[in-house]
Amino acid sequence: MDERKDQWSSKLGFILSSAGAAIGLGAIWKFPYVTGMSGGGAFFLIFVAFTLLIGLPMLISEFIIGRGSGKEAISAYKKLAPDSLWVWVGRLGVVGCFLLLSFYSVVGGWVLIYSVLSIPGKIISESANYPELFGSIIGSPWITILGLLVFTLANVLVISSGVQNGIEKANKYMMPLLFVFFIILVVRSLTLEGAMEGVKFFLSPDFSNITGQSILYALGQSFFSLAVGFSCMVTYSSYLKKDVSLTSSAGTVVGLNIFVSLLAGLAIFPVVFAFGYEPAEGPGLLFIVLPSVFSQLPLGGLFLSLFLLLFLFATLTSSFSLYEIIVAAITASGKRSRKFAAWLTGLVIFFAAIPAALSSSSLSGFTIFDKSIFDGTDYLVSNLMLPFGNLLIAIFIVHKMDQVLIKEEFYLSSKVSPVLFSTWSILMKWIVPATIIIVFLNTLGII
Repeated sequence: MDERKDQWSSKLGFILSSAGAAIGLGAIWKFPYVTGMSGGGAFFLIFVAFTLLIGLPMLISEFIIGRGSGKEAISAYKKLAPDSLWVWVGRLGVVGCFLLLSFYSVVGGWVLIYSVLSIPGKIISESANYPELFGSIIGSPWITILGLLVFTLANVLVISSGVQNGIEKANKYMMPLLFVFFIILVVRSLTLEGAMEGVKFFLSPDFSNITGQSILYALGQSFFSLAVGFSCMVTYSSYLKKDVSLTSSAGTVVGLNIFVSLLAGLAIFPVVFAFGYEPAEGPGLLFIVLPSVFSQLPLGGLFLSLFLLLFLFATLTSSFSLYEIIVAAITASGKRSRKFAAWLTGLVIFFAAIPAALSSSSLSGFTIFDKSIFDGTDYLVSNLMLPFGNLLIAIFIVHKMDQVLIKEEFYLSSKVSPVLFSTWSILMKWIVPATIIIVFLNTLGII
């Protein structure tokens, strides 16, 4: 019997869980520092365009594949195209999620460490040197590995007992609270002296700083922020009931992700300029800027603790979706239990993530193509494998999947017009694959 046949109890639960799969690190952690390194407002504009024109159609496509097959990633492609090699699209997704977790779990460990440190108020201090504090944490092999271990254990314990009911119920309370605290953070950031320079950097497009690599980063971020390309949403939507509209669900998830990305930029960049930090600070931007903001608030230590705990939850909901695609693939045959698959996955990911965890300490001198292990893995996954996975899924749904089933799933429990279906079809057939290919060729210097 398939152990995965739990179902989301409501459309809201599915939307919040799907949004939570990306909001943790996709929008809150990664978006601000990638934007800072890629030119600010122009990058944000390109990111939004890619999210609406490429990311949204891809999200709908993964939803269609998942609910249309009722199977997790690998089995979905097997069922829909049994006589072909398309099953490797699902396998690519599993491998991609594994590689993504090998550096994502490291950041999860950082969030966990900061959450623990913030409880007794050790982070908040008027004289604190936040860049130095962050450097001391990621520069300690034992601290980073301990954070990685605890973060991995938290994932394994939840996944091994089944995630649908726990994640769905928690998301209904925790994600709205995350939005509330984010808005408080934005309001405070905008009232700092010099904050408007940060707003200008974030919202005023300056295309002179845009390069082919910046465009590739924007495309990769649009995929990363929606968790599409590795068939995570194929697995999540396989639990979805037939009375839920896939198109409206996808639109809501996209809207939430763009909104959170906007909040992240308005929370971070005003503080970056107000405190004299560099917008291209890199992966540590959030961990340096966030304590600086809360140090300016009354009861800042309490606010920081609550926000970091909520951020930790959002980070975990993201990693749950990555673990789920791997564990669901392992348990699909029914020969292995969920607990065995969860513990095995966690053990392998923990050891695989150690090199990335040591990238700023013991292995800081080791580089691959002039990038650290952490940055190199991030680049491989976000900017190469994710676009490639999306390209394969786009080709699959246009040229291999049953078009009658596609139409049925697109219109099911929905009142969308035929114009929307035609627009989605055109985007998936021409615009999505062409854009991915052009951006790739431009990055390689061919065009």
